[in-house]
Amino acid sequence: MGSRFPSHQLSSGLYVSGRPEQPKEKAPVVCSAAMPYTGGDIKKSGELGKMFDLHAEKSRKSGPLGNQPSRNTSFGGAASNSGPVSSAVGRSNYSGSISSATGTGGSARAKSNSGPLNKHGEPTKRSSGPQSGGVTPMARQNSGPLPPILPTTGLITSGPISSGPLNSSGAPRKVSGPLDSNVSMKMRATSFAHNQAVTNLNVENGYSIKASLPKPVLWAVILLFVMGFIAGGFILGAVHNAILLVVVVVIFGFVAALLIWNICWGTRGVTGFVSRYPDADLRTAKDGQYVKVTGVVTCGNFPLESSFQRVPRCVYTSSCLYEYKGWDSKAANTQHRRFTWGLRSMERHAVDFYISDFQSGLRALVKTGYGARLTPYVDESVVIDISPENKDMSPEFLRWLRERNLSSDDRVMRLKEGYIKEGSTVSVIGVVQRNDNVLMIVPPSESFSTGCHWGKCILPTILDGLVLRCEDTSNSDVIPV
Repeated sequence: MGSRFPSHQLSSGLYVSGRPEQPKEKAPVVCSAAMPYTGGDIKKSGELGKMFDLHAEKSRKSGPLGNQPSRNTSFGGAASNSGPVSSAVGRSNYSGSISSATGTGGSARAKSNSGPLNKHGEPTKRSSGPQSGGVTPMARQNSGPLPPILPTTGLITSGPISSGPLNSSGAPRKVSGPLDSNVSMKMRATSFAHNQAVTNLNVENGYSIKASLPKPVLWAVILLFVMGFIAGGFILGAVHNAILLVVVVVIFGFVAALLIWNICWGTRGVTGFVSRYPDADLRTAKDGQYVKVTGVVTCGNFPLESSFQRVPRCVYTSSCLYEYKGWDSKAANTQHRRFTWGLRSMERHAVDFYISDFQSGLRALVKTGYGARLTPYVDESVVIDISPENKDMSPEFLRWLRERNLSSDDRVMRLKEGYIKEGSTVSVIGVVQRNDNVLMIVPPSESFSTGCHWGKCILPTILDGLVLRCEDTSNSDVIPV
């Protein structure tokens, strides 16, 4: 069949256009020999060894150490990967000892092809243990104690591992032997002062008239009395009439008596207000509501300990040192007046704790730690009275003074201590906050005023932050928890 287009006949007899397809040649089968086992030796790894630029390096440290005879693969040396290799004459053991053959008279060499590598890519060489045979062979051993494992903290330190607070396995190092009591107490006091979970109340936050009355009102009252005294004196001198002056003196006496009454009984008025404030039910309390909760205290993650009496598992501690100033005695502070007790040192700490409400039985977290605003009204009891005559009778008190770098010279001192330990009954006034089904009592954002109590002649008091009230807990009225 003639045509300008080429055509060909298939094996089935059918004619199709186009040229016949050329048969494809089969790819030659390449049989690769099995790669020899290198045992970790980079020099025998082919292309991998070129990555480490081993072609430029000489095979150093691989020759004999002395006049060594030709290597005998049967007895002169052992090239092994695991376990000891023994023969009738010589033995090469990787556990630390190498024995050469008695009839060779030369040195034996043990070589291992597995284990750690040095910075040049060669197996690490070690020699340890006894060596016999009259020669000093070099052994490459890969067994024995492993190097200490560093803790995975990412912290880079200097010096040996044994010099730090962790041992070779990464666990805290145990120090045996007794510790100095003064050092341990100073460490404990330092931990309280610098721990973020502890609130340090180093300012005396008792009742103050200046905080109760606004400054404009106080200065206005002072100005009115000054003007009244001037006008009364002028009228008395000009007209010889003392009525205005007598009225001003009576009013001034009444105001002075009111102020003195509040200075003496102001703190008791605040504690009475807290006691009379109604308790709230936490089951019905709304988020952000100002409530008072009374219940039993349970310690949180960081319990406290009182500084002098060493009372454990506390949520609030207070230690106050007072000094009496006579006519020629030393002052405890810059505002210390004669014939009064002045505050010389004060330590108050508070942490977060749990309270179990008496009304609802619910348990709430009270946020008094981490620098929270707190106004504590905790009764303090006199622990010890010290005078120049009996100051040597209490070595514990002298130790307490030395820990705080306080002098113990001829002073009349009194130490008061208060605390709230686990199981005590307290009253807390704060704001309810619910966060992921966790009930908390947090400090309010604004201050709270108690208001005037005219029946008891008590002026209003400003309460800032959480209000914590607890009576004297030195008695045995603590509920075990």
